[in-house]
Amino acid sequence: MKKNSTARKYYEKYKHYLLFVAYLMFYLVGFSALESASHRHYHVIHSVIDDMIPFNEYFVIPYYLWFFYIGAGVCWFIFKESQRDYDKLVSALCIGMTVFLIVSCIFPNRLELRPTSFAHHNFCTWLVQKLYKTDTPTNVLPSIHVFNTLIMLYAIRRSTILQKHRWVELGTAVLSVLIILSTMFLKQHSVVDVSCGILMSIAVQMFVDKLFDTRENSLAQRLGQVNE
Repeated sequence: MKKNSTARKYYEKYKHYLLFVAYLMFYLVGFSALESASHRHYHVIHSVIDDMIPFNEYFVIPYYLWFFYIGAGVCWFIFKESQRDYDKLVSALCIGMTVFLIVSCIFPNRLELRPTSFAHHNFCTWLVQKLYKTDTPTNVLPSIHVFNTLIMLYAIRRSTILQKHRWVELGTAVLSVLIILSTMFLKQHSVVDVSCGILMSIAVQMFVDKLFDTRENSLAQRLGQVNE
C-alpha cells in the first residue's frame, strides 16, 4: 500500500510532465508512420519566391540549434516557470503538432527544392547531406520547425523571470529569426509552409491565451460565489 501511495504521490506531482512525454511519444510514432507511408500522389509545395532564395549550407547551424532551443526551453519552463506558463506552452505545442499530423494525413505534401549537388564541400555541407538522408522532403506543411520556434519565443517573451534579462529576449529573438530563415536557405521548407507555420503559431497562441483566460475567469467567478 505504501508503494502505491508513493507512486500516486509522484504521479500527481509530475502528471503534467508525464502527459507531455506521452504526447511526444505519440507524435513521434505518428510522424514516423507518415514519413514511411507510400502515397500515390503528393501535393508539391512551391512558390516563385523559393526560386529566388539561394541555397546556403551555413544555415544548417541554426537549423540544428532548433533542437537545443526547444528542448532547453521546455526544461526551463518545467523547472523555473509557473505551472500555468508551462501548461500554456505545452498546450500550444501539442495543438500545433496535432494539426500538423492531421494536415499531413489529409493533404500529403512534399518539396522538390533540394539541390542535387553542392558548390562547396565543407563541414556544413556534410551536415546538410546527413540531414537530407534522415529527413525526407515530405509532409512539410505547415512547418513545425517554424511553429515550435515561434511558440517558444512567445512563451519566453511573456516570462516574468526572463523579462529581467534583456539579453535572453534579444538572443532568442535573433536565434528564432535565423532558424526560420534556415528552413528556406537549406531548402527544407517553402515560403508557403513557413508562412503557414507563422500564421498557425499566431492562431494557436491566441486560442490558448483565450482558453486559459476563460478558464481562469470562470474559476474566479466560482470562488467569488463560494465566498459570498
